[in-house]
Amino acid sequence: MEDLDQARLVPGSAAQMLRTLEAFGLHWDGAVEYQSACTAHYRAALDQLASRGLTYPCSCARSEREGKGGYPGTCRSGPRRAGPTATRFRLADATLSFEDRAQGSCSFELRERGDVIVRRRDGVFAYQLAVVVDDARQGVTHVVRGADLLDSTPWQVSLQRALGIAQPAYLHLPLVVEPDGRKLAKSRRCVPLEASRSGRELHRALTLLRQEPPAELELEPAGTVLDWACAHWRPERLAGVREVRIAA
Repeated sequence: MEDLDQARLVPGSAAQMLRTLEAFGLHWDGAVEYQSACTAHYRAALDQLASRGLTYPCSCARSEREGKGGYPGTCRSGPRRAGPTATRFRLADATLSFEDRAQGSCSFELRERGDVIVRRRDGVFAYQLAVVVDDARQGVTHVVRGADLLDSTPWQVSLQRALGIAQPAYLHLPLVVEPDGRKLAKSRRCVPLEASRSGRELHRALTLLRQEPPAELELEPAGTVLDWACAHWRPERLAGVREVRIAA
């Protein structure tokens, strides 16, 4: 459970997420872990990177560090002003490539991505570092997520390599977007999933993901729909697809 940014937590949301997963027939192995209880592991990873000279303090404000070409390395030789600093991971000047099971061969120029923040100036460990450590600790071998996170993958793969962590296999699914291209999760039609309609909702998701579930499956319970999906999953139907649009 990603709960490092305590200021943004909505009370009760974590429990609701777990109940929703259960209602949709999705279960997990072992106890649920919370990032807020794992900070010692993130600290150890950060110390490992620092010991190899792969991090540096950055005093840049957001307005100074957000650029089209990625962070330009302003503080690589030292922070430009006094006061609290964030910590950045120093990327190599190289091309990073990996194979994605849906998006195919992906290559990124790391210089264009820019050195990523691994600890914020308020001391909170950043998502990019935490998720890499979490996956390694829990033995994650396959990462399936939205295509909006594809651009984060070169940072995470670079961190994995620097920390001596095995790289998982990636599959970035297309995002569901509004007819005008806006992300559905940020739009007016973003509403909670209905547990009573779990089978129908899963059927719709499979249809959007081009898996062509039979019409009669829509009336089945969530477990039956998931069993069909596992037996008939065809990731090649998503080759190169970054988004799917819902009807107006």
